[in-house]
Amino acid sequence: MTQHILSRIAIFLLSIVLIVFGIEHFVHPRNMLIYVPAWIPGGLTWVYVVGIACILVAISFMINRMVKVTAYLLALLLFSFVFGVHLPNYLNTGDPEYRQLAFLNVLKDTALAAFALYIASNARHQRVLEETVIEDEVKKSEHPVLEETEQIVMQA
Repeated sequence: MTQHILSRIAIFLLSIVLIVFGIEHFVHPRNMLIYVPAWIPGGLTWVYVVGIACILVAISFMINRMVKVTAYLLALLLFSFVFGVHLPNYLNTGDPEYRQLAFLNVLKDTALAAFALYIASNARHQRVLEETVIEDEVKKSEHPVLEETEQIVMQA
């Protein structure tokens, strides 16, 4: 149970970070615009879309609704940043400071995407208030015969 609470705290902290990222996209959109590749049309629109996405994912995590889907979408978004924005910036810039910033962004977004994948893979165990459901799952896994018996009874 303690591990479950710690997991929820970690997800809640990630949600706070995502909300801050999302707000930053609206408060300082021009600063974020440098990360939108020139070959993508719409520039500033994408900054706002990403800001909205961060906030919506955070809300999903906090209210514990559609967590699996939003976590997978967050991972996809972050990996697209890694391979579509930060890695090309790292490989193609001549400025050492900008190169270091791009490398740190590769690491940050990769770590966040990995955490999002972890959340998605464990989404069914995230309800803190429904301890009985988790306890029932543990009991079933300890007694597979009981689970089979319940399935037979339900089919009848």
